[in-house]
Amino acid sequence: MVKPRVLILKAAGINCDQETAFAFQSAGAQTEFVHINQLVSAEKKLSQYQVLAISGGFTYGDDIAAGKILANELKCKLFEHVKDFISRGNLIIGICNGFQVLVKAGLLPGEADLEQEATLSGNDSGFFEDRWVHLKAPDENAGFQESPCVWTQGLKHPIYLPVAHGEGKFIPKSEEVLLRLKKKGQVVFQYCDSRGRLADFPVNPNGSIDSIAGICDPTGRVFGLMPHPERHLSSLQHPRWTREGLKKHGDGFAIFLNAVNFLKAS
Repeated sequence: MVKPRVLILKAAGINCDQETAFAFQSAGAQTEFVHINQLVSAEKKLSQYQVLAISGGFTYGDDIAAGKILANELKCKLFEHVKDFISRGNLIIGICNGFQVLVKAGLLPGEADLEQEATLSGNDSGFFEDRWVHLKAPDENAGFQESPCVWTQGLKHPIYLPVAHGEGKFIPKSEEVLLRLKKKGQVVFQYCDSRGRLADFPVNPNGSIDSIAGICDPTGRVFGLMPHPERHLSSLQHPRWTREGLKKHGDGFAIFLNAVNFLKAS
């Protein structure tokens, strides 16, 4: 079976690309590093790939705001290509800085072309938060619909992933946007404690509204999250593996495997 092709986007300041590539390769995909300028010049084309992955880092030094410059490049130079990429059933993931890029480019929540309907702002703590966090799927009894996100199907909750960011506070543009995210199942992950309970800092490391840690577009194929699934592929990466024992895979591995399996079945 042909392996799905993953474009690992490169730009100044991206520094988690190697780990992201390894995650997809471990899940059965083939990866290629492509610089944003190669897409803009048409040296490389999005149509050659099935996944666009925007890794973590500090693109362009997070000048103006985290992810804003790369987001503007996608909006102003490649937006029609990205729209076509999504319309053909392909997948996009943005991790940490990549999530910031997708939100500020208007690709998430994905309801209005070019319109930014949310942001990721400075952590309430005022500090760069580098820690492990628990995540869970939102509770349907709290007004959230089940998510269509293809990246997270079948995950057991809560899961445990690291965060490392200074601007991770998710803020929707309005109550209307927040309500729409809940009703359409676009909230994929919330920060929680080890028992799945919502709480304030440090459980919610940045003060995100409704503890939102990750969202998807209405199709479930475009996914962004602040925590780093590529940093928990092996259970050896778990900070307490010597006490809790080894599992076959770390909690982040299934996210990449889901994407590969989805494309193989398409």
